[in-house]
Amino acid sequence: MSYDLIVIGAGPGGYVCAIRAAQLGLKVACVEGRDTLGGTCLNVGCIPSKALLHATHQLHEAEHNFEAMGLTGAKPKVDWKKMLGYKTDVIGQNTKGIEFLFKKNKVDWIKGWATIAGPGKVQVGEQSYETKKIVIATGSESSPLPGVEVDEKTIVTSTGALELGKIPKKLVVIGAGVIGLEMGSVFARLGAEVTVVEYLDRIIPGNDGEVAKTFQRMLGKQGLSFIMGAAVQSATASKGKATVSYSLRKDDSAHEIEADCVLLATGRRPFTAGLGLEALGVQMTKRGQIATDAHYKTSVDGIYAIGDAIEGPMLAHKAEDEGMAVAEVLAGQAGHVNYGVIPGVIYTWPEVASVGATEESLKDEGRAYKVGKFSFMGNGRAKANFAGDGFVKILADKETDRILGAHIIGPYAGDLIHEICVAMEFGAAAEDLARTCHAHPTYSEAVREAALACGDGAIHA
Repeated sequence: MSYDLIVIGAGPGGYVCAIRAAQLGLKVACVEGRDTLGGTCLNVGCIPSKALLHATHQLHEAEHNFEAMGLTGAKPKVDWKKMLGYKTDVIGQNTKGIEFLFKKNKVDWIKGWATIAGPGKVQVGEQSYETKKIVIATGSESSPLPGVEVDEKTIVTSTGALELGKIPKKLVVIGAGVIGLEMGSVFARLGAEVTVVEYLDRIIPGNDGEVAKTFQRMLGKQGLSFIMGAAVQSATASKGKATVSYSLRKDDSAHEIEADCVLLATGRRPFTAGLGLEALGVQMTKRGQIATDAHYKTSVDGIYAIGDAIEGPMLAHKAEDEGMAVAEVLAGQAGHVNYGVIPGVIYTWPEVASVGATEESLKDEGRAYKVGKFSFMGNGRAKANFAGDGFVKILADKETDRILGAHIIGPYAGDLIHEICVAMEFGAAAEDLARTCHAHPTYSEAVREAALACGDGAIHA
């Protein structure tokens, strides 16, 4: 049982790495302990949450916009059990798709949990395997919070939130990051009273400040309420109810809030338990990540690591890019990831998307820049589709006009951001975007207008 490469973990990073390596002629196996491939993302993360976001967005449209378009009739009723069934079906289609891709590319799926017995040696249950190289792609898990007792029934992580037996009347979300706001959005649309408790004084930390303020205001209009600057002390469950205790940082005053359900969404941490890394002498970072060099090699020869298990943003597409890159490196090619052009997306409605520098980061660097901004209220397609809230903001170097970053809050921002990513990958100036013909009427015209605003000015502003 010998391979050129064994990948541990079949999430977005691991399965992409395995397939790419097989395409490049390596004999590859992938170890996965779940009953299905795809990791957290496909099974209990990205895909199921987007299914529920899509379903509840349709509900919102029916409740708020159909009548204005002349679509009348009884408002839809929510069948939660059937909605969960739809979500499960979506998961199944995707995970079976990866099984097909493994067979197509002759990647062996070794079912079970792996331990690295030594360089070139992987143990799965009673079976030992030899390999020239090992790639660790074991992903991440929800970070615990002291005092918060997760039972995945009343006090849940994102995993439990996707399987709740019923829609809660009151939901408290601990953490105003991507996961908390996406899931909070789902349940707010379903009629839950949602309160978000956040330690910092702003939501979505690390994002553009103007976008964050606008986003919080929009979510407030959708029914989410926010308690900012709050340090959660505990969350406990009793008789199907939960109590969250917190103190306000501004005055240390103590408070409590009760709910039917509490969602812990304070971030994620690398999942590396059981691999035997300490015994191998694999160097770790202070934050518990696997330390790697520029080519994803760990401190132990023959062992590499990618994705959430190493430094960098915990994003599925970042892991995929690293999976491609390390496979190419191991096949003797020059794999590379441009970490300056990795987009981030929040799949609420409106969506929030960003790439590159923020105004705050450019100010900290003392860099001279200019801002081109355009509101979706000036976009004909957006107004026709009740999607005029939000804007596109492009940041460009004041001297060279080179695009340094972009931030979008508005309809399909997660799709619109990518033409800016491509432009940045090729070192484009804002003027390059501005002089590129965009079809009318499309949402993408807002991107062109923002690019025009970096120069002499937008046309429709």
